[in-house]
Amino acid sequence: MFQEFWINVQYGINHVLDINAYDHVLFLIVLAVPYLFKDWKRVLWLVTMFTVGHTISLILASYGKVKIDVNLIEFLIPVTILIVAVYNVFTAGKIAKSQKIGLLFVSTLFFGLVHGFGFAREFRMSLDQGDNKLLRLVEFALGIEIAQIIIVFVVLFLSYIFQTVFRFSKRDWVMVISAIVVGLVIPMLLNSPFLG
Repeated sequence: MFQEFWINVQYGINHVLDINAYDHVLFLIVLAVPYLFKDWKRVLWLVTMFTVGHTISLILASYGKVKIDVNLIEFLIPVTILIVAVYNVFTAGKIAKSQKIGLLFVSTLFFGLVHGFGFAREFRMSLDQGDNKLLRLVEFALGIEIAQIIIVFVVLFLSYIFQTVFRFSKRDWVMVISAIVVGLVIPMLLNSPFLG
């Protein structure tokens, strides 16, 4: 029983940390880069909202309630990353408290839905006929949350190092990292079958 639970959790962890599908990691980087360790509660809530959205879309797709064109989703995933990265560039250095929290949470939930639909087909194929889908989804979501927390911790730690040891200003740090992500995402958009 525990072995099966751990396999499903690992599946979620590996999904996020898959080096060949780094879009999830890029999204988490631009989501977390404007924050510091003292903002950990807000970052944790944002990450959890993303997981909730991701899980909702997997549930809807796994039970055959929603079917969305894969090419559209593969196009929208880098769009969500680009939106957050560009938002960071324009708000870098501004006080985090001035951000509309509700809007940030709702958009993160929506982006989670989009990313979840991107993985739905593969997840459905991994299910056996006798599987308890909901239990597998919850275990998988737990793995996603664990991996996301690890990535966010690394981003916050690097932010701390660069802003305290190397004396990067917060504004410069956020702008540089967000600009790098923009540079990585644009080819993903241009190569999307949806545009072809």
